[in-house]
Amino acid sequence: MNSASIQPVAVTDQRASQLLRIEWADGAVSELPHSLLRTHCKCAECVAAQRAGQAVVQGSAITGIEMVGEHALNFKFADGHERGIFPWAYLRELGVA
Repeated sequence: MNSASIQPVAVTDQRASQLLRIEWADGAVSELPHSLLRTHCKCAECVAAQRAGQAVVQGSAITGIEMVGEHALNFKFADGHERGIFPWAYLRELGVA
């Protein structure tokens, strides 16, 4: 997969259904449940908790989204967590898993 294919052309947060929809430049579409994004956060705090065997927060909805430069999104979740940066390549990977 080349870098052009992991560029989004549209990002839609469907809050009622708690689904983030990303349309990619190559025509693919990723539909990512908010809960999947929360449990797959790669921030230092979440990674440390996972390594320590602590339970991952489940079912937390997205309450805010911010762009991080031109390469990633940062989500604010209903549980107050807002540290994870999700690069486009990682979001694309989550959409195919």
